[in-house]
Amino acid sequence: MSARSLAVARGVAYQCARKLVRVPPKLLPSLLLPLFMFAAFGGALGAVGGTKGFGYYSYTAFVFVFVMYMASVFAAVFTTFDVAADFESGFGNRMMLAAPRRLAIVGGYVAIAFYRGVFNIAVVFAVALASGMSVHGSALDVLALLVLALLLNTITTLYGTGVALRFQSTAAGVLVLIPTFMLFFLSPIFIPRHQLSGWLRDAADVNPLTPVLEAGRGFLADDPVKVVLAFVAIAGLLALFTVWVIGGMRKAERGPSSSARGPRARRQRAASARAAR
Repeated sequence: MSARSLAVARGVAYQCARKLVRVPPKLLPSLLLPLFMFAAFGGALGAVGGTKGFGYYSYTAFVFVFVMYMASVFAAVFTTFDVAADFESGFGNRMMLAAPRRLAIVGGYVAIAFYRGVFNIAVVFAVALASGMSVHGSALDVLALLVLALLLNTITTLYGTGVALRFQSTAAGVLVLIPTFMLFFLSPIFIPRHQLSGWLRDAADVNPLTPVLEAGRGFLADDPVKVVLAFVAIAGLLALFTVWVIGGMRKAERGPSSSARGPRARRQRAASARAAR
């Protein structure tokens, strides 16, 4: 990447960071739901940890891995909402004019989502430790767990940015949020996979998030499992959504279609009409 492209990526990340500094409450939505999940299910379902066949050292720790992943992923989801807002307002197109390699813009958004993910993970980890959660894994195990969480953050950013570049409207945010929820809730987030049944067990078996969850729980328990499968799934998703976001940038370079509807398209048509008069 050239020095100019790096400068564009830093500029995008800087602009996103400025927005967060000016409006700190924007950090809260991506944190509140994971923390609510941890408080609600870690306590309300705590008795599940004592059931026959559960097989994990702590139900709090079992739920925590899901909560940490969610906090990291939601940092990316809410960053991609900002991507959609930037392109809806026209700011994204101005950035494209300044970037010799337009994917540098994506790099800036990936960077700010990563930093937000680190912040969210730090908060939920601190809350979990303060609540008395024990960690059996070594420092290397915990590092591997963090790597998995942050890779999920990057994957989600690539997916959501690809959606934002294609639709260039904040209304497309639902196409990022709903699939993210579905992927989580079709995986073994509250009980081990072997205790699931029916169609939910079948869905969890093919869900690429399942081995990532199981590997993360293995790292936290100092009993690594499904490690290779988890990183293979991560690598596959990274490759898939890298192609996806490249396609989205090409779509953004062509501009919105003449039949596009939405606030940005209406503003552009109004501006054209005024110029014609």
